[in-house]
Amino acid sequence: MDRETGRPGTGLRTDPRTPLPGVARAPRPRLPQGVLGAPPPPAARRPRRRGPRLSAAVGVGLLLAGGGVVAVDRLGQDRAAPAPLTPAGRALAAAGAGRPAALADLAALIGERRERVRRAPADRASWAVLGAALAERAARSGAPGAYTEAERALQRALAQGGTPDVRALTGLAVLAAARQDWAGAVRWGEAARDRAPGRVGAYRVLLEAYPGTGDAEGADRALERLRKVRPGPVAEVAAAWVHRERGWREDAEATVYDAAARAATPAERAAALSRAGDLAWERGEAETALARYEGALRAEPEHDGAAAGRARALAGLGRSEEALTAWARARAAAPRPGYAVESGELLLALGRSAEAADHFALARHQAAALARDGVRQEPVLGRLEADHGGPAEAVRLLTEEHRRHPGPAASGALGWALHKAGRSAEALPRLRAAVKDGPNTARPAYHLGMVHLALGERGAARRQLTRALRLAPEFSPLHAERARRELAALGEPAWGPPPA
Repeated sequence: MDRETGRPGTGLRTDPRTPLPGVARAPRPRLPQGVLGAPPPPAARRPRRRGPRLSAAVGVGLLLAGGGVVAVDRLGQDRAAPAPLTPAGRALAAAGAGRPAALADLAALIGERRERVRRAPADRASWAVLGAALAERAARSGAPGAYTEAERALQRALAQGGTPDVRALTGLAVLAAARQDWAGAVRWGEAARDRAPGRVGAYRVLLEAYPGTGDAEGADRALERLRKVRPGPVAEVAAAWVHRERGWREDAEATVYDAAARAATPAERAAALSRAGDLAWERGEAETALARYEGALRAEPEHDGAAAGRARALAGLGRSEEALTAWARARAAAPRPGYAVESGELLLALGRSAEAADHFALARHQAAALARDGVRQEPVLGRLEADHGGPAEAVRLLTEEHRRHPGPAASGALGWALHKAGRSAEALPRLRAAVKDGPNTARPAYHLGMVHLALGERGAARRQLTRALRLAPEFSPLHAERARRELAALGEPAWGPPPA
């Protein structure tokens, strides 16, 4: 049991490449076969899985005109095989099953529904489908302007009168979550859930939104309901992240690997593999993480989360130039300010400070553009200002963020900003709470160790810096090296009784 955090010691079992004093090497878990390549063969006597059952509303547009190919069943009777779905139809089918749609299919659906509402401006259902598709694309692309367009379409669907369309309600929840308005995401998500308790989309949003408001019990209830409504890969990917937030890493890994093996579509497979990569990266297993991210990108080349994860893993493996190219790919897929901050920190670690400054300027520009589109940027700007700008401004930004969305992540970010602003004593309880109550990851432990060091608490600093490097030896191109230097300067703990 860690005396500083109260977290069980078993959360630290990783195998760092850089041995630390007194740290025993532990075996790495072996991953199930089939996660990266072809799915594993089905178990013996596995029942045949049926496709997702779609509601009548979602089914509209899935059936194509013009019959199908005539086939012969086992009794010799003619039956019409369904015609293959169009890209737009595939996107609708994915929405009905609660799965992520391929980005190309999503674009096709958006184009089709734009044409429908142009011809029939009072078509409430088409406005709802268009707005929901735009909201999903905005959340996955991060492009400024996409959020406002999605909101207009969704509000147009609700303005038609009558009973609110559940797709519009869910789309507004997705949009609020993409803007990091967690309270709004909960409000719209609960409205969608109450309107149609059997649909999946609301639960997926609520699982992300409840932790943002500090409601862990709400996330547990949403996960339990999702597993009843739609058991399978979608629920397991969501479950993996709930487990990760609680520090239950083994449970998270088991569920996400199962989801990757059972994924029904490339987009679903990419989502599961990207999450698997995140978990491997947080365990300090850069090679495994790289393989998972590359598997995700083979399934969905435009998956920006996998592209960013691949860049982190390459940097952790010392392949810096490849990492910079990978960061450029991630920024092209989604102009998220956090990506520019991370690539800038890699450049700083390489001694290329002028280029790093350009990346930090890009991050500020992107954050301003997203803020105009209603996307909150306090977390990423607070991190940028704390480490590479004005710590006092970081404190201001993150105090507001913590007020709006209390929880371990906001508490830890504010604590680090306070420390960087010279207020380490105020930072200490916030960082302790972040390490104790948040996911068992390296960066909060590093932050807590550095605060202990600033306060002259050498033993506690040594424990937390060791913890950070055990969890992930290359968690940051800048800060991991700083942690190693400070740990070496602290030296081995003194043995024996204190001097008289």
